[in-house]
Amino acid sequence: MFRDPVYDGAADPVIIWNKQAKKWWMFYTNRRATDTTATGVTWVHGTRIGIAESGDGGTTWTYRDTANIGYRPNPGYTHWAPDVVEDQGQYHMFLTYVPGTFTDWNHPRVIVHLTSSDLLNWRYVQTLPLVTDKVIDASVFRLPDGTWRLWYNNERDHKSIYYADSPDLQFWTDHGQALNERGEGPKVFRWHEQYWMIIDKWQGLAVYHSADLLHWQAQPERLLEAPGQALDDQAIGGHPDVVVSGNRAYLFYFTHPGRSKAHPAPNNSIAAKRSVIQVVELEFKDGKLTCDRDKPTFVRLLNQR
Repeated sequence: MFRDPVYDGAADPVIIWNKQAKKWWMFYTNRRATDTTATGVTWVHGTRIGIAESGDGGTTWTYRDTANIGYRPNPGYTHWAPDVVEDQGQYHMFLTYVPGTFTDWNHPRVIVHLTSSDLLNWRYVQTLPLVTDKVIDASVFRLPDGTWRLWYNNERDHKSIYYADSPDLQFWTDHGQALNERGEGPKVFRWHEQYWMIIDKWQGLAVYHSADLLHWQAQPERLLEAPGQALDDQAIGGHPDVVVSGNRAYLFYFTHPGRSKAHPAPNNSIAAKRSVIQVVELEFKDGKLTCDRDKPTFVRLLNQR
């Protein structure tokens, strides 16, 4: 659906309606897949958050810019995997921040809170008081009582999913483990009269459902584990967002096309590193979520006020 024109490494998408521009905006981690000077895993560090926009309900997407994020306290700073919500006319971003560009994974990362009035320029508010100094991948959801819950990945606890609550997006209380499962990129949403959480298991996307947002029941089948047949869709799907629009729901995810089992690219090659954003419509059948990535997807995100 979309390729980043700068480094060809679009990943970790999140979609939100831009009230000012009257368009859908997509934020994504802009991995530096085509950087031939990168060593180790520096190509997934030193990243900025890319922005693409759609004026036709999500059918086509055009690169816009990188987000102007006013939080850069360390040289070679890294921005990863944002989640963005709107509340009372203001946008809030919860962003993974890594204090540098590193060759390995053995460094701290935190989740920071930023605000914006236009989705382009972001002001630092705070670093969230979570349980460790190695947390990633925020997913923020408004609870039925109007308060907020944030799920994230605690890398120091076997990469399981933790959560924190806030009455106002400003003050947060961490409540510990939400899901004793190893995975990244939690995404929580409501559809068909129940709550869903999807996490990236690196072997497809695991699905859980809940009636109370506290107790989660696993669905046996994973999504996007089997390869698709379309261009750049022949590898597992990763780190998704879900947009519920009307009575339909769309799963936005990314793939590494060069990591297909059938035709793997050489390790550390540009072909193995590049990633693209794809989309498939979710279906609800017999109490489960399914999707057919080889079925044509006609995206129609409804405009919002």
